[in-house]
Amino acid sequence: MYLFDFTFKKGCINTKHPYNIKEYKTSINGLLPLPLQILEFYRMKRITDYRKLFGIDKNTTLEELKIIYRNLMKEWHPDKFVNDDEAKQEAELKSQYIIEAYHFLVSLSPETHLKNQEDYAATINTSGIKDFEYKGQCLKIQFHNGSEYEYYGVPSSIYNKLINSNAPMRFAKRHIFEEFTYRQSSKVVEKESAAIRL
Repeated sequence: MYLFDFTFKKGCINTKHPYNIKEYKTSINGLLPLPLQILEFYRMKRITDYRKLFGIDKNTTLEELKIIYRNLMKEWHPDKFVNDDEAKQEAELKSQYIIEAYHFLVSLSPETHLKNQEDYAATINTSGIKDFEYKGQCLKIQFHNGSEYEYYGVPSSIYNKLINSNAPMRFAKRHIFEEFTYRQSSKVVEKESAAIRL
């Protein structure tokens, strides 16, 4: 379940989701759920919305992010709403959104990049590209060493040059790997989930 902040769209929306609830009312800050198939069109907005939710910018430290995360989770913990089923259901959705946003922002953090700089350098310098996928200005690249990275804000012109290049890895080194906001998408969340506890 993914939620996005639409300040100009109020009321409710009909959609399908794992909980079989067909109607959602606008929650605090105008957060509304969207079908997963629409998610691809909001990849860059996803970064903006997550930062807005936490009230941070790209320079916020991981320690500051963790404090905000814990406070948000305390505020929206479903156990606080045991006597109100509707509020508890809303809190469950909101807490899931907060958890997803937190892990996503951790993976984008300069501190995370610095910590994993050696591994990233080894990947882009010694491991070839196994496969890639491009949707909504997000380029997902799989490497032969098993790593997978997402690069955000990649224009279609760059992608077209990549797929038409005789040397895709060389092109990516020059025009993608160090030029766009990126995150490791395949392993980092699992590591964070094991390492970080409330």
